[in-house]
Amino acid sequence: MNDIWAGLEAAFWLIVTLDPDLLEITLRSLYVSLTALVIASAIALPFGSWLAIRRFKYRRATIAVLNALMGLPPVVVGLIVFLLLSRSGPFGILGLLFTPTAMIIAQVIIITPLIASITHQAMRELWAEYHDLLISLNTSNWQRVTTLIVDGRRALLTASLAGFGRAIGEVGAIMIVGGNIEHATRVLTTAIALETGKGDFALALGLGFVLITLALLVNFAIHALSRTEREGRW
Repeated sequence: MNDIWAGLEAAFWLIVTLDPDLLEITLRSLYVSLTALVIASAIALPFGSWLAIRRFKYRRATIAVLNALMGLPPVVVGLIVFLLLSRSGPFGILGLLFTPTAMIIAQVIIITPLIASITHQAMRELWAEYHDLLISLNTSNWQRVTTLIVDGRRALLTASLAGFGRAIGEVGAIMIVGGNIEHATRVLTTAIALETGKGDFALALGLGFVLITLALLVNFAIHALSRTEREGRW
């Protein structure tokens, strides 16, 4: 018990004094996750909105596959990206393995289906309200998607925040493709795993507190946006 309290005290001072290692790892985590979020959102938000309004032959199958990809094991994603970026892989010449770029690629693959699926659910409800109006105005599919995205921006922001929450807490895939290299690819989750194994509980707890804080902020933001969206509908 004394070791736990000592670790908590040491972790507190690491945070208060802005320990360089703690700050570096936190900033790298934010860089990787936010970059992945921007790329994934640019793909998933329009696709999810388009899927809500477009009717085509294999639409149900596409939605089923999208929902299935939400549960894709991150370590499998990490393995696939590793094989693609390794020296013997098709993209090995780019030299991206064990770099933040490889970690971003893995996170994009992981969170894109999540954001797209949430977007599809939200936009499907919104499309039911706008369907008759947009059809009567003889709008194109792109105009319909744009209208839904603009009007449903709070719901889409909630979807993106959910993607960020998953990205910032990811460890399996980025451990495989990033290698947890000090001052290069070490992020919050991989650093916590490493420092715990080394017995440096102070730094591990400090990193854990930062990760929990970020997760709580994301959840509070999602809750606030969801409540605002419900009040706006009333």
